[in-house]
Amino acid sequence: MNPSRRAPLQHPLAPIFGRAVDSLTAAVAPDSVRIYRGTARNFLAYLGAKHPEIRSLERLHRDPHILGWVASLRSRNPPLAPAFYNNRLIHLRRILEELARTAQLPDMAALLRREDIPRAPQRIARPLTAQQDQLLQQELLRRNDLGANVFLLLRHTGMRIGEAADLSFECLYPSGKDQWTIHVPLGKLKTERMVPVDSFVCALVQRLRFFRSFDPLPADRRLLARPHSKQTLIRTFRAYLHEVSAAAGIPTRIVPHQLRHTYATEMLRAGVSLPALMKLLGHASPDMTMRYLDVALTDLQREFHVARSTPRHLAPQPRAPIVSPRAGLGGVIDSLLATQHLLEMFRRTLPLGASRHCLDRLSNRLTKILSEAKKINIPEK
Repeated sequence: MNPSRRAPLQHPLAPIFGRAVDSLTAAVAPDSVRIYRGTARNFLAYLGAKHPEIRSLERLHRDPHILGWVASLRSRNPPLAPAFYNNRLIHLRRILEELARTAQLPDMAALLRREDIPRAPQRIARPLTAQQDQLLQQELLRRNDLGANVFLLLRHTGMRIGEAADLSFECLYPSGKDQWTIHVPLGKLKTERMVPVDSFVCALVQRLRFFRSFDPLPADRRLLARPHSKQTLIRTFRAYLHEVSAAAGIPTRIVPHQLRHTYATEMLRAGVSLPALMKLLGHASPDMTMRYLDVALTDLQREFHVARSTPRHLAPQPRAPIVSPRAGLGGVIDSLLATQHLLEMFRRTLPLGASRHCLDRLSNRLTKILSEAKKINIPEK
């Protein structure tokens, strides 16, 4: 007997859960099968320890059985990794949905809900720092080989590496006098676009055409030759970028998609509008584009000083009403109105708290005083 194998879990629901797992994992990888079985075992072990009275599916409830198990996962010490915790919940939810179908207990599908599972954090490649960008481009320009020209093309067009691998040999098109664009083929979002480029990018494309002319493979009308497959070509370029980064003295790991983020941030700082940047990147929504942008403190300072130097862009500051020099009751009412206005303007500058609440009460009292003052009827002399 293999000592690493665990003894079968002794629980009345173990055979039912086992059949559900077998049904779910009939055509999945062995690693996924292990995750499903581990999740079922973990949940049933919790039930056996905390709720031994549960011996049938009909007695299983969301609270306290499912929510109690979720709470036990959250209270682990040391805490579970977020990805591992989410996987446990996702796989148990699928098992419960399968049980609801096979056991004809539709309520079981709602025992663990979608909103119970935290959204996994989205890891977005950050733009290169100014120093990293400079070091990397200097090293690429120094090498001036096939890989170097490909990555310079990515850096100055914002293309994805998969899009560059699909570029046509005739991807460069004139768009006017001394103006050129690159036709980027169908990419990740099944969209194609035309990206304006300068003379430097035109020279890069010509250089890549030169390298392609030395390739012995049959012509497939692509700018980059594929010795085997597209994925093999991309893996080769990724490995090349790691080598170049190390040679440039960049200690952190650089991935190709960071060049796209760097291009997007550079375009933003150059004054390109968000709708135009969406077109350049081939995005379908501004939310996706905003995830690419790195707005640094220097950007905020620049925008602030531009706004301050152009007063017409500023919202007019509220001014206190001019108190007329009326005498008598009219002057008193004018003074109360001015005081109320100044009090309200000052109150709005304070953070939420006791002081702001106190000024709010004083403002209410002034409103009542004004109301009563306006009711006073002074006989004319």
